[in-house]
Amino acid sequence: MKRPELDAAWQALRAHRKEWKGLHLRELFRADKRRFERFSLRLNDLLLDYSKNLITQDTVRLLLRLAKAAELKEARAAMFSGRHINVTEDRAVLHTALRAPAELSLMVDGRNVMIDVRRVLKQMAAFVDKVHQGRWKGYSGQPIRDIVNIGIGGSDLGPAMVCQALTPYARPGINAHFVSNVDPTHLTETLKRLSPDTTLFVVASKTFTTQETLANAAAARAWLLQHAKDGRAVARHFVAVSTNREAVVNFGIDPDNMFEFWDWVGGRYSLWSAIGLPIALYLGMEHFDELLAGAHDMDQHFLSAPLAANMPVILGLLGIWYIDFWDAQTHAVLPYDQYLARLPAYLQQLDMESNGKSVTRDGRPVKHATGPIVFGEPGTNGQHAFYQLIHQGTRLVPCDFLIAAESHNPLDDQHEMLLANCFAQSEALMRGKTAAEVRAELKAQGLTKKEIARLLPHRVFPGNRPSNTLLYHRLNPRTLGRLIALYEHKVFVQSVIWDINAFDQWGVELGKQLARSILPELKSSEPARGHDASTNGLINYCKGLREEP
Repeated sequence: MKRPELDAAWQALRAHRKEWKGLHLRELFRADKRRFERFSLRLNDLLLDYSKNLITQDTVRLLLRLAKAAELKEARAAMFSGRHINVTEDRAVLHTALRAPAELSLMVDGRNVMIDVRRVLKQMAAFVDKVHQGRWKGYSGQPIRDIVNIGIGGSDLGPAMVCQALTPYARPGINAHFVSNVDPTHLTETLKRLSPDTTLFVVASKTFTTQETLANAAAARAWLLQHAKDGRAVARHFVAVSTNREAVVNFGIDPDNMFEFWDWVGGRYSLWSAIGLPIALYLGMEHFDELLAGAHDMDQHFLSAPLAANMPVILGLLGIWYIDFWDAQTHAVLPYDQYLARLPAYLQQLDMESNGKSVTRDGRPVKHATGPIVFGEPGTNGQHAFYQLIHQGTRLVPCDFLIAAESHNPLDDQHEMLLANCFAQSEALMRGKTAAEVRAELKAQGLTKKEIARLLPHRVFPGNRPSNTLLYHRLNPRTLGRLIALYEHKVFVQSVIWDINAFDQWGVELGKQLARSILPELKSSEPARGHDASTNGLINYCKGLREEP
């Protein structure tokens, strides 16, 4: 869509937004007894309830009209077919191929990419089997007990989130650890808990040049060699997920233990690829396959379901509605599932790195708001932290609640308490509490008229705060695959409407370039002079502190 804010569908939504003044969700629910059925969708056991949104059937109709004007169906087909929709890097975007059935054929630039996908999956399966059967041994002849993934960004956030989320399915005797921060504390504190002769490091870097990852990998190699005393041990304790064979070999890794992925796999979409090797090692290949199958379920739903009954499309359009027509600047992801504690951080990268753009696909400045600030914490912790702002603050914060009907860890009635809190929070956000309700409540408590008048404005909740609820039977690999793919496609839908490229991330490059110039200045005895006054001052003051006894 060229200049979406000038399209007739966009203008119609602006006019529709003005009509919302005075409407309240509690009244809409009262007027429509079938609102839940009307505004909810199901895929297998996964339920999306979006009835607690600031929408009517007219809103949905106009949003779908916007999707049609943006040629969403055509954009979706282009992505799945392997066209180079990542225009700034001239690349296809095919994370969906990574979870497609083995018999599929998909030609990209004259090559059937599914041959490569199947080859790497087979290589992963063989390696995982060796580790799990104890046939892959460390330098001392001991089997592997600990997997340490060394990566950053998409090479860390996705695998780390999935491994934590699927802890109940972990392979007995295998532990997973993740090191990403170049801060040496991250690696040091991780290694303190490990034995070098039973630890396997997975170094995840497509180019094998990522500064933070290579620094941590070199330090981990030095730690290993302090104990092994033999350089040949590196090949028994390090494998690589990369495409740079020469650099991998120079590091000391056997090239047969280099797992490939491709330039059509973006970092934040890469957990389905060999970047997911630590997932497969921790859970077993059969559970990794189930994760892929769940994502494929959502891919097929996204491809085939009518737009009006399409989960990613609806979630994406609702986000457009709030960001561009309600001036919402944030989005809260609230998993009432402790296993999903890392999901908000994972979705921060997925959403904010994808849609944090201010130019269109052809390089013009955008004239509308794009991606939101994504944040969240597991329930019920978040209730005692930031929910106050969501309920009574001055900002509109759309929310996603996620919860399982059944827990992996039943303990008395605690899961029922969790469910009750989740459902109550979305109801409270929707309903609010009127002045009349507060007055009656305080009066029943025996307060005087003066006390009631003083407390009343503090106890009123406006309500009319929108939320979605995603409810599923129990968190398992297939369900998690569906959830992750749901958010991937939601982000894509929004990028199409906004006419931005969701698959590059040039904004992270400048800081990396400047860091490379500052690093030698920190090591030099000469004062820094080549930057602005603040940066020079910080470098020089830091050097002074380090010289103090």
